[in-house]
Amino acid sequence: MIGPDKRKAVYLLHEEGMGVREIARTMKISANTVMRIIAQKGEMPQTVRKDKIDIDSDLLANLYTKCRGRAQRVYEKLTEEEGIDVAYSTLTRMLREQGLSKKPSQRCGQVPDKPGEEMQHDTSPYRVQLAGRWTSVQGSLLYFRYSKIRYLKFYRSFNRFRMKCFFHEALTYWGYAAEVCIIDNTNLARLRGTGTNAVIVPEMERFAKQYGFRFVCHEKGHANRKAGNERGFYTVETNFFPGRSFESIEDMNRQAFEWATKRSANRPTGKTRLIPSVAFEHEIPYLKKLPPYIEPPYQVHERGTDQYGYASVDGNFYWIPGTTRHDVKILEYATHLKIYHARKVLGRYPIPPDGVKNEVIPPEGGPRPPRRPVYRKKPTAHEEKTLRSLCETVDRYLNFALPKSGKPRHRFVRALFGLYRKTASAVFVQAVERALKYRVTDIKVIENIVFIILKDGSFDITSPEVNPDFQNREAYIEGCFEDETDLSIYDRENDGE
Repeated sequence: MIGPDKRKAVYLLHEEGMGVREIARTMKISANTVMRIIAQKGEMPQTVRKDKIDIDSDLLANLYTKCRGRAQRVYEKLTEEEGIDVAYSTLTRMLREQGLSKKPSQRCGQVPDKPGEEMQHDTSPYRVQLAGRWTSVQGSLLYFRYSKIRYLKFYRSFNRFRMKCFFHEALTYWGYAAEVCIIDNTNLARLRGTGTNAVIVPEMERFAKQYGFRFVCHEKGHANRKAGNERGFYTVETNFFPGRSFESIEDMNRQAFEWATKRSANRPTGKTRLIPSVAFEHEIPYLKKLPPYIEPPYQVHERGTDQYGYASVDGNFYWIPGTTRHDVKILEYATHLKIYHARKVLGRYPIPPDGVKNEVIPPEGGPRPPRRPVYRKKPTAHEEKTLRSLCETVDRYLNFALPKSGKPRHRFVRALFGLYRKTASAVFVQAVERALKYRVTDIKVIENIVFIILKDGSFDITSPEVNPDFQNREAYIEGCFEDETDLSIYDRENDGE
């Protein structure tokens, strides 16, 4: 199915005067599909999808082995013996998607530097300081072998989805791709096998085809096959990190983008003193130009909404305006989310910065939500910090009395902070000091200690500081002309006691 963004791109190209066949070649879809999208004005058709055929993967693999890789014979057995009515083209597609179809072996040996033929990708772990705290990150680097041009970005963790996002961001920035991308034997792109016997995951194979390249794994233990990328990581360690500080991973990626695409790309490298940006201009005619529009990679989340209209993704809560509460489909892109229901976009939402959790996020351009979500966490870090800052006695008591983690810890902090809010500081500290002395951890017992201290009067409350100029304030002057307040009612209540 062609996505809504790609449909809009086709329709906009038609509106700008581009012919149907040219659009079909550019977007890599059939001319009939282009005409159908134009007739629908780029909108998604409201059609009911037919039930797709689902064949057990183990059954398919066993039949493929028994039939010695002959797809026609597998088709006969499925239709005649298993009673599964499936089209032959559908079967061959399933075989390709499961990596069962025979793949032509790719030579992964060392090749000379030829323009437009090869780029390399790899990741490397690092320990860096973000805002003064040591943090583990994964560096992802794309390298064009001939021109030595690079693209660098860092992630907290690196999975298949982030790999897709990185390639999309890097290749759309440069606008071109080489024919082959050399990678190691990572399971992010490799289904099975190593080196020349490696089979690429069908999902990643289809992804690479959109940009005009294919993944090739180097032989096991031959990391020097992508020596340009390995050298690039060495340059990151010796040239990018030294002398730089980072406040966040977003700040580090901004600096990495500037370093890789501006500084490193425009200075001579190696013994040949080659300037990557100049060599890239020479390499462009040999590279494959990207189509004018490629749908950004995304991953799908199926979610329900709570009674206040929130759907949660990755520890944050996204508010869906309206009163209807239904299941939604969430498309997570690299920088934002889109929430759909019945093929209708309900809102677009920015993804918060790295490390931000438990946040309430409204749609872009939408109103603020009137209520908080049901399952939103209520941390007590601020209350605990306030209590510990009172004095050393309270800090030592918290170290003794606080549960290690979980709901009991939060309940205890909230109860103790509530007692602090309604008690004079001197009385509260004295009560906590007694509780620490007698190893008391029950909040009700601490409240009784407060009552005993107040009843005995065995406390010293420091007089508050009073501004000597209070008589010059406007509110004080106005109050001088008011009638005296009748306080006799309190005397009568005392007499009644």
